[in-house]
Amino acid sequence: MLLGLEIFAVITGLCFIVLLIRQNIWCWFFGILSSLSSIVLFYYTKLYSESILYFYYVFIGFYGIHTWRKIDRANEKVRSVGTIYHMIVVVTGVIFSFALGKYFSTATDAARPYADAVSTIFSFLASYMEAHKILSAWLLWIMINGFSIWLYADRGLEFYSGLMVIYFLLSIFGYFSWKKSMQ
Repeated sequence: MLLGLEIFAVITGLCFIVLLIRQNIWCWFFGILSSLSSIVLFYYTKLYSESILYFYYVFIGFYGIHTWRKIDRANEKVRSVGTIYHMIVVVTGVIFSFALGKYFSTATDAARPYADAVSTIFSFLASYMEAHKILSAWLLWIMINGFSIWLYADRGLEFYSGLMVIYFLLSIFGYFSWKKSMQ
C-alpha cells in the first residue's frame, strides 16, 4: 500500500513542479493531490513534521490557486524582494525549526526531529513565497530539496529521495526560468 501511495505522490508531485516552472495554475491541483497522499505516507514513516508540512501544502495549494488568479488578473509577474525580507525569512525559519524540532524530539517517537523540522519550516516559507511568485523561493527550494534527498533516503523512501533529486535539478531550472520571465 505504501509503495503505491509513494509512487502516486511522486508522479503527481512531478506534474506539480513542471507546471509550476511553467507558471501554469494547474500546478496547484497536482500539488494538492500529491500532498494528500504524502500526508499518510509520512505519518507511517514517522516523519511527523513532514506530515504537517503536507497538510500545509494542501492549504497552500488552494491559497496558490486564489493568489495566482489574483496575480493574473492584475497582470503581475515574478518579483524579487529585498534583504530585510530575506533576513526575516531566515530568522523566522531558524526559530520555528528549533521549536518544532524540540517539541517532536521530546513529545514523540519522531525520526530525525530537528532535520525534519528544518525541512518543514523552510518549506512553509518557500511555499508562501512561491504562491506570491517571489523569485528567491526557488533558492530556498534548491537548498531544501538537496537536504531532503538525504532525509527521505534515511527513512527508506527511495522514490521520494529520487523525486528530491529531480526537484533539486528542476529547482535550479525553475529559478532561471522565473528570472528570465521577470525581464
